[in-house]
Amino acid sequence: MSLSLAVITYNEEDNIIRLLDSVSDMVDEIVVVDSYSSDRTKKLCLKHPKVKFSEKKFNGYGEQKNHALDLCTMEWVLFLDADEVPDEALKHSIKTVIHNSKNESEIYYAKFTNHLGIYTLKFGGWGNVFRERLFKRCSARYSDDKVHEFLTYKGKAGILEGKINHYTYKSIHHHIVKINKYSDMMAEKMYDRGKRITQFKVIFSPVFEFTKVFIFKLGILDGFGGFYVAKTMSYYTFLKYSKLREKIRQDEIRKSLNKT
Repeated sequence: MSLSLAVITYNEEDNIIRLLDSVSDMVDEIVVVDSYSSDRTKKLCLKHPKVKFSEKKFNGYGEQKNHALDLCTMEWVLFLDADEVPDEALKHSIKTVIHNSKNESEIYYAKFTNHLGIYTLKFGGWGNVFRERLFKRCSARYSDDKVHEFLTYKGKAGILEGKINHYTYKSIHHHIVKINKYSDMMAEKMYDRGKRITQFKVIFSPVFEFTKVFIFKLGILDGFGGFYVAKTMSYYTFLKYSKLREKIRQDEIRKSLNKT
């Protein structure tokens, strides 16, 4: 077997052991790139015999993930988030792929089961999610985006059997902190790309986002879990556009002051 697990972390003490224990029997090495966690993430990782632990200042998800890729040495890479755990069917499928020398695909998608606390999300755009998680190390690279990075690759893509259990929810406080962080980074990304925003979009985009997720994508069928997802996605939309508008306004004020 020639398989690296790659994961980037920051304060993942509640998740990292579950992930490491779930895959340690199927990987040759585990590469963890940590953003100087303030909890026990580092201590827990260093106890694991297969972990190659390193620390790097976080400048964006794309850069951090590519740094982790550079530290991997095996032919195949399984790139997971700390709150993702493959089920047994997926693990078997991964083993089958990496032991097959006649694979036509070099990139493989895995289906997700998204858990929100006690709720399993089946609608609202969360119930039929596939993401690239297994690929040949030399065939793929992440974009340099600070947030919402994506995998660029060459070659054919396939789909793995089985699923990844994604445990998205630790607490409401933790979730809101993540939303605030992501909206900061997304606003900066849009600003750097010259995107402009109107008051109309700031006001009505969150309303549309909630309606899209809860009604059109049938999030209502997930009950309170679906309502929570729709509401927090609406809040994230409001924050990222409000922060972008704030950046633009601050820039306009600076330019105005420089003219006087």
